[in-house]
Amino acid sequence: MEQHIVNLNAEARVALRALDLLRDFVSRTLFVVDNDHKLVGSLTDGDIRRGLLNGLEISQPIFSFMNSNFKFLKNSQENILLIKEYKKNGIQLIPLIDDNYQLLDVIDLTKTKTILPVTALIMAGGRGERLSPFTDTCPKPMLKIGNKPIIEHNIDRLIAYGISDIYISVKYLKEQIMNYFGDGTAKGVKITYLEEKDPLGTLGALSLIENFSYDDCLVMNSDLLTNIDFEDFYNFYTENKACMSVASIPYNVNIPYAVLETEGNQVSAFSEKPTYTYYSNGGIYLIKSHLKKYVNKDTFFNATDLMDILIEDDQHQLVHYPLLGYWLDIGKHQDFIKAQEDIKHINLT
Repeated sequence: MEQHIVNLNAEARVALRALDLLRDFVSRTLFVVDNDHKLVGSLTDGDIRRGLLNGLEISQPIFSFMNSNFKFLKNSQENILLIKEYKKNGIQLIPLIDDNYQLLDVIDLTKTKTILPVTALIMAGGRGERLSPFTDTCPKPMLKIGNKPIIEHNIDRLIAYGISDIYISVKYLKEQIMNYFGDGTAKGVKITYLEEKDPLGTLGALSLIENFSYDDCLVMNSDLLTNIDFEDFYNFYTENKACMSVASIPYNVNIPYAVLETEGNQVSAFSEKPTYTYYSNGGIYLIKSHLKKYVNKDTFFNATDLMDILIEDDQHQLVHYPLLGYWLDIGKHQDFIKAQEDIKHINLT
């Protein structure tokens, strides 16, 4: 981010040199801050050129050239629709500020699909016994699919949707995961580790998060390979005013015979070789953060346990989101082999 920041009192030639160092045309925008790091304007080659044509000198301060009517995003608001508008208008680089106009980040809209206001929790503590001997010395989430670990595919996809507050629950060979990702700085995100003393199930680690940054939490298993559209998943969840949404995997069952519909001994109708579609749990959830109250600390608790509670309670809306893209649960050797081939043909970012 720092290469995109200039002080409003610096000479325009300083900005010109800074712009020249930004070799990528997409990134050739500077953001102008005052002495308190408050964002006050933006600056491009075109702004400097127009200023010179209007009689300004290259030795004059940047604030004489800058555009004070700049576009921005605020971290205190939902920016999904605004990002769509900016992309439609061809804006490729956008500053993220707080309510006091302090510059927090510079978002490249050619790489970031959107910014979802959610905390993410990745469950990565399991032993992965069915993938032995691969997992005898390596935690399953760190097994490589293509050129990087399974869990890294998922983290990079979260990042592509602007999710920067990421928790990872760890237990088995946890040091390998923690040493590989560190605190997330290398990827421009914040990664916090939740260390399970005993196995906590698919949702028990939720109880270990002290303070949520957002009202909603995206929870997913670390051993999934998927190109799920997290923005569409989130929009579906919010549009349905749900407390929990489960990504579901359609599973078709083809019956090779006519199926009779009966009333007692009477046949009332029949279907010739019908296909029935069932939906299985895909291991990806959006959950209201306040539902943490149902999860006792350091207690084994599965996502299905929370689903049971919500089904019994009419006050909470539980919905399922049919995942129609690519999805693979890498639990067995044949899944691992399939993933190595599939990764050559699917786009996960």
